[in-house]
Amino acid sequence: MSLFSDNIRHLRMKKEVSQAIVAESLAITRDRLAKYEEGKSQPPFEILIKISHYYHVSIDLLLTADIRKIDIDGLMQLEDNRILLPITVDREGENTIEIIPHKARAGYLNGYSDPEFIEGLQQVSLPFLTNGKFRAFPVSGDSMPPHRDGSFIVGRYVENLGEVRDGRTYILLTKEDGIVYKRLNKNGKNSLMLVSDNSFYAPYTIKASDILEIWEYACSIATKEAEPENLDPQSIRELLYGIREEVKALKPYKQ
Repeated sequence: MSLFSDNIRHLRMKKEVSQAIVAESLAITRDRLAKYEEGKSQPPFEILIKISHYYHVSIDLLLTADIRKIDIDGLMQLEDNRILLPITVDREGENTIEIIPHKARAGYLNGYSDPEFIEGLQQVSLPFLTNGKFRAFPVSGDSMPPHRDGSFIVGRYVENLGEVRDGRTYILLTKEDGIVYKRLNKNGKNSLMLVSDNSFYAPYTIKASDILEIWEYACSIATKEAEPENLDPQSIRELLYGIREEVKALKPYKQ
């Protein structure tokens, strides 16, 4: 028995379906599927892809991980069961950090899985970032101070929702809003609460199915010098918000 055969047998039993039903869905014979589950034969690429899609489990997990020890229900479901594609490396074979420039921010939603798009991005290496895949994203708006327009957040790729820790900050690629940087809190099994550090912006909920990628904050790169006593639009909004809350707290005097 191989790790792969153990995995597909475990997944079928967890799904509570027969070999005949799975085989029919894969357009193969039951005997052929039985050989895969017994480790007597290995499926070709096209069948391996079908098995991955059928169980909604990425191919690399099917081949390299003992799924019996993994909370499959907690894994984030990505399009086409994609873990992370593409990944660029340097001449030594080390992962590089792709930088998403501000001008390419909108295009990332369409190009995040396009090898040519990713390969065309500028790259940088940071020796203190190890054990993971990292990518740098531009900051937009004033919802997450002290990060400002022009700064970059470097994130470590998160493979499943179980890795998300309440109260930590993450970059998300979402179907509706594109790139957003927020503080996350789990809001049920299949949704997340997105919270801005700037209280002027109200929290909101997003479904896990609307998330394309999650990157945990690793470090930030500021491209502008901080200016003390800078009464920028964010500061004005915070001031007005504070005044509004104080006014609401006042009680009318009784005659």
